[in-house]
Amino acid sequence: MELTQTNKSTRMNTKLINRNSFMPKTITLRLSDEDYQRFLSFAQADNRPIANAIETLALRQLDEVLFVDPFEMEEIMSDEDLLKRLGVGHEQALKMKGRFVE
Repeated sequence: MELTQTNKSTRMNTKLINRNSFMPKTITLRLSDEDYQRFLSFAQADNRPIANAIETLALRQLDEVLFVDPFEMEEIMSDEDLLKRLGVGHEQALKMKGRFVE
């Protein structure tokens, strides 16, 4: 995955993943009866197949998790002290200095 900047929103560009096949992939998913009914209700309300509903919801969640909203990015970019510390940390990481703290 590659980090990109689009419309001042920073995210991982999942569309740049190398794809060796043009065929869609099939997965098996175990759901409780309750969860299945929730997905089914969503699919029926949205007039789509349940597989498409699950895919749509999963992709929405990925987009929500991977994006940094413009307000947050503006706040980060305007904090000179934070940017300086990030730069120092980046340089140290490139030199393999420091240690990971869990």
